[in-house]
Amino acid sequence: MLLDTDECQLVLVDYQVRLMPAIFEHGLVLANALRLAQMARLMQVPVWGTAQTPDKLGPNLPELQAAIDGAGGKTLNKNHFNAVDEGLGDWLRPPARKAPPGPPRGNARSLPKHLQTGPEPEEEGRGVVVLAGCEAHVCLMQTALGLLDEEFEVWVVTDACSSRTERNRDAAFDRLAGAGAELVTTEMVAFEWLRTAEHPAFRDVLGLVK
Repeated sequence: MLLDTDECQLVLVDYQVRLMPAIFEHGLVLANALRLAQMARLMQVPVWGTAQTPDKLGPNLPELQAAIDGAGGKTLNKNHFNAVDEGLGDWLRPPARKAPPGPPRGNARSLPKHLQTGPEPEEEGRGVVVLAGCEAHVCLMQTALGLLDEEFEVWVVTDACSSRTERNRDAAFDRLAGAGAELVTTEMVAFEWLRTAEHPAFRDVLGLVK
């Protein structure tokens, strides 16, 4: 299965000013998080952020927060390590809306009118969450597990995640893979969202990943 832009949302977890300097490979991690946010904006994938106790750890780094804002997203300030406990799932899964009226699908047009009964089909939400953030073994992992419990599909972008130590980061990836999350990289997300070199955003996305 490949990622599909119509099914995805991007969540960027806790890239905060007082945390990031202590994070292993923080420069690379931040650069990839920025690429993800910029690619999501180009391909109209909703973007969300979180910030853990911002009164203590500060806000997200300005460049990343600007990318979230530029994509039309918003940021959830939280105290729980698992952002789902603070309502993230409600942000990602808004109340279902009925599909706009239109002609019946399939061969329903040929049915007698008295047989064309039942409610309009409801729009499906975006059930695939592309997730990245820090620290991988704390807020990122607990949020991913919370989303899996809520029956979202979770794809963790490994090169946009880290912890203060490499060992904690890798232990988080092992546990997430065992729990059913897909582990991917920033470039994997980019080219799966594009699918073809004929995509209107291809040149812009290529410029971001090269």
